[in-house]
Amino acid sequence: MEIRIGVQDVAREVVVESELTGVEVRKLVEEAISDSGTLSLTDEHGHTVLIPGAKIGYVDIGAEARGRVGFGG
Repeated sequence: MEIRIGVQDVAREVVVESELTGVEVRKLVEEAISDSGTLSLTDEHGHTVLIPGAKIGYVDIGAEARGRVGFGG
């Protein structure tokens, strides 16, 4: 699933492709915002993105990915 995160005072949004469900992502985001913690997301390739909860402007949680068609990896 694609997750787009707007960070305050940053011109570009952060985009993460994750294997988490929408419910799991929402829970992590809510926890990071409510306790001014850090949002930690790991993408499909094992890269981890850390964003301070206090700096999250918005989070767009896309539809869960179904089987992809075409070339790429």
